[in-house]
Amino acid sequence: MKHYRPTQGTVWVFILCILIGAASPVFGESEKGEEKGERVMTISGGKEVSIEYTLKLEDQSVVDTNVGGEPLVYVQGSHQIIPGLEKAMEGMKTGENRQITVKPEEGYGKVEAEALVEVDKKQVPPDAQKVGAQLQGQNEQGQVFTARVLEVKDEKILLDFNHPLAGKTLYFDVKVLSVKEVQKGQEQTPQEVQ
Repeated sequence: MKHYRPTQGTVWVFILCILIGAASPVFGESEKGEEKGERVMTISGGKEVSIEYTLKLEDQSVVDTNVGGEPLVYVQGSHQIIPGLEKAMEGMKTGENRQITVKPEEGYGKVEAEALVEVDKKQVPPDAQKVGAQLQGQNEQGQVFTARVLEVKDEKILLDFNHPLAGKTLYFDVKVLSVKEVQKGQEQTPQEVQ
């Protein structure tokens, strides 16, 4: 096996690289925004992602935020958050901020006419018989559902079983706090952004 001997020209190029920082990976320094020796990971399928977010509507009213609170943690590609947000975050890096717009089709869906149901007034508790009141119930399969009172008539009440954000374009300000490999055997419970 031949032993490599650097030429004088190679030594000068190496010294020049050190002076301008091009050889920094050789010494464990950062490359392209990576912090000293730490590898900055990007969001991709199967990675555990921790984010801080603020969700606004078109009129700039804040619907939800976790800024200053607990981060939202999910696994990319596992459909634990709305599809449009998950898709737009693919490729983001730790520390990156982004404004993301999610159309209804990739958020909470369009307003479905079938989800508007008229019921007898007697079926709704008296204190919830007002427009905007929220009702929560459970079906035979044990699934929890929420409905809002849309209209109160003489004998009937119109309930809306659509998600409150259905039909709305969502505006997210997102900051990626961390991206890491999912630990083997680690279970992740779904969280909902709303």
